[in-house]
Amino acid sequence: MKRVLIALLVLFTAGGFLFAGGSSEKASGPAMAAKPKIVIATDATWPPMEMVNENKQIVGYDIDMMNAAAKAGGFDVEFKNTAWDGIFAGLANGDYDAVMSSVTITDERKQTMDFSVPYINAGQVLIVPKDTTGVTTLADLKGKQVGAQIGTTGAMAIQKVDGLTLKTYDEIGLAVEDLANGRIAGVVCDNPTAANYVLQNDQYKNKLKIVGKPFTEEYYGVAVKKGNTKVLDLINKGLEAVLKTNLPEELANKWLR
Repeated sequence: MKRVLIALLVLFTAGGFLFAGGSSEKASGPAMAAKPKIVIATDATWPPMEMVNENKQIVGYDIDMMNAAAKAGGFDVEFKNTAWDGIFAGLANGDYDAVMSSVTITDERKQTMDFSVPYINAGQVLIVPKDTTGVTTLADLKGKQVGAQIGTTGAMAIQKVDGLTLKTYDEIGLAVEDLANGRIAGVVCDNPTAANYVLQNDQYKNKLKIVGKPFTEEYYGVAVKKGNTKVLDLINKGLEAVLKTNLPEELANKWLR
């Protein structure tokens, strides 16, 4: 009887868990170990990078990129739709393992979180009404109100220009809607998002335009909790593999042009 109990104890203690931050997967033994699962938060209100389609599915450039990276890196991925306001607090709290949501890598953010290798360059641009003239830079809107999503590098860029009044929004779509309705003078956001609203959206493409050129050079990365090297190494392994292929060009053609 003792031998049976000892054998059972060995079997139970041999089965372990693979942890990746806040997620876990039960292993089924050395021969059939489950792949680790990484739970990624994304604010799916930022087309074409991340959004919810008509079938209630989270889709977009970031989603396709990470799904390909997960396959190449040998892990499973689960996306968790999370409001931008508080998304990094949730990361620090361990509510999920990573944030992939058009997150620009900045020195300030590096102080509180770690980043993957950059996977796309997306500078800030200015959107104004179609009939606007004489405006090519933020400084040209001095004395006026300019909108951006709260906590983004677009909002930070507006705050750096003297004479502008920043109006923040929980979602970038609300800022664009206010611009189209004449409530603000401009909107600052990442170039891929601006292209989606101005060039591809039937509701706005005849009302709005992008002026000037991208005035920042910014790179998106996947954010993980400071010191979480296990998750970061898995993500980097996958991203580095797919970035060497023609996938970035394919995704640009699919989502950004």
